[in-house]
Amino acid sequence: MKKAKLFFLFIFIGMFLLGSFPAVTSACSCAELPTAESELERSKAVFSGKVLDIKDRNANGYMTKSVIFEVTNTWKGVEESQVIITTGEGGGDCGYPFIEGQEYLVYAIESDMYGGKSLVTIICDRTNKLSTLQNDLEVLGEGEPPTKKVDLSSTQNQTEFYIWIAGFLAIVVALTIFLLNKQAKTDK
Repeated sequence: MKKAKLFFLFIFIGMFLLGSFPAVTSACSCAELPTAESELERSKAVFSGKVLDIKDRNANGYMTKSVIFEVTNTWKGVEESQVIITTGEGGGDCGYPFIEGQEYLVYAIESDMYGGKSLVTIICDRTNKLSTLQNDLEVLGEGEPPTKKVDLSSTQNQTEFYIWIAGFLAIVVALTIFLLNKQAKTDK
């Protein structure tokens, strides 16, 4: 009976681990880029800023990038001095290829496209290097500097911390079960 319980426990853990890493596929096809006016209207956030940090993430089976920006100017939806934008890895998932240290004009929508609800931008948006979007800046007019000073660098590492804690706890539970079963066998 105990062997059956142990067997089912290992099956359950194995199925849980297999189900935690599903294969996700996607494809990206963009029509013509919208105008700056229509993109401003459609977007939840429009700002210019410099990329401070880029982290790879696994959100609900999607490989994504979490990008922290130091906001220079804002036209819509952002009051903070730093903001996190989510995008895909690139290629078929529409992710934008941000480069750390570069300045961008970002048009972002609120979406759950890459897992949890967050500000998202993709290659089909007008987001691009700031130096290439001078026409957009003329249409947008003068932006406002952010009004709330924040530091989001610590939030980038929280997920990794929780993954380590969960892994450690799983090992402790498995080791405890193993030792209890071993002790039960020696008591017989």
